[in-house]
Amino acid sequence: MHIPSKFKVTNPDTLYRFIKDNPLGTLVSFSDNDIDATHIPFYLDTTDLRKVKLQGHIAKINPLGKKCNDGDKVLVIFHGPNAYISPNFYPSKNETGKVVPTWNYSVVHVKGSVSFNYKSSWITKHLEKLTNSHESVSQSNPWSMSDAPKEYTNKLINAVVGLEIAIEDIVGNFKLSQNKPTNDYDGVVRGLKNSENELESMVSMQMQGNK
Repeated sequence: MHIPSKFKVTNPDTLYRFIKDNPLGTLVSFSDNDIDATHIPFYLDTTDLRKVKLQGHIAKINPLGKKCNDGDKVLVIFHGPNAYISPNFYPSKNETGKVVPTWNYSVVHVKGSVSFNYKSSWITKHLEKLTNSHESVSQSNPWSMSDAPKEYTNKLINAVVGLEIAIEDIVGNFKLSQNKPTNDYDGVVRGLKNSENELESMVSMQMQGNK
């Protein structure tokens, strides 16, 4: 991924926070002369900061588990909010006219080695961590796996495969108008903030926090 220096983010804390806020990742794999993409909600395991891992699960019938082997290299892409940027947002449009449309977005790319886990105990623990991490921030009365009948959850657990990706490289591309003069930057923030589009409002908030 080509990243201009103004947009490149390498701070681990910033990147890990981004993944936790945007946990649905696109896992890109290559096998048998074919490229495939699998969309997975990931849990970021930072228990050992020297060996940070992405943890997820897929259905046993998913061909990914058969096409990929332990140790294969994969790429996972995490997407943040994005928005079209109109030249009308730039005050400099009225001064010089030398502006064109663009797109603001933020993504994090993770490269690493994948491994699969078929142990029900590992899968159960993973699902509990993944569920609890989301229930705790979205529900006043969080749901837990123990709320469902054990025979029911066991049946579902037996139908999935766990996977881990040991992070070997991680980088962010946060293209948020950092290359624009202050007046134009602020104009983009205002333009997106006033939008009724939720994604555009989210980009505005991200830009305000990034300033």
